[in-house]
Amino acid sequence: MSGITVKILKRPSFHEREALRYAGCTDALEDMLELLAKTLEEADKKLVYKVCFGEFPINTDGDVCDFGSFKVRSGNLSKNLEGCSAVLLFAATVGVEIDRLIARYGRISPSRAVMLQAIGAERIEALCDTFCREYEKENSVKLKPRFSPGYGDLPLETQKDIFAVLECPLRIGLSLNDSLLMSPSKSVTAFAGIIDSREK
Repeated sequence: MSGITVKILKRPSFHEREALRYAGCTDALEDMLELLAKTLEEADKKLVYKVCFGEFPINTDGDVCDFGSFKVRSGNLSKNLEGCSAVLLFAATVGVEIDRLIARYGRISPSRAVMLQAIGAERIEALCDTFCREYEKENSVKLKPRFSPGYGDLPLETQKDIFAVLECPLRIGLSLNDSLLMSPSKSVTAFAGIIDSREK
């Protein structure tokens, strides 16, 4: 599909506190910090930061959101996109290698597997945040908070439409199984309403 762009980002800044929060660590104990540092050092070499995205028109009629290529019924998403004439639709992933590390350490070091899960969660969130900030700057727009399938009343089945229009498997190697789970697992799809300052 024309109009879909692929972007590979540089490594986003790492937020240690966020990773520890995802790992369920309420206190930054020395042994936890040491485990986090060692695990991050190993994972860092294997991560990628890929995004595919496109701008789509948005028309809402009650709880129906029409993006031209597909429609979805969600009152929460409709409200989130109020005041927007377009939406940024994107899919992001940090790649499959961290899944392989998690599976490996799940068998030999559960504590390291938990930390890898936390690092993966922090990394994909950091990727999405960085991508949205860069998009705003490069396009002179403001984005509303991103909204993903499965959140609120936005059906998880919306993933099928997103994958179809963004061609995620072809563009960034991101696939969707019959249970609507993404692979690689540390991936995100989202809508972000565009407030277009270019028209002001």
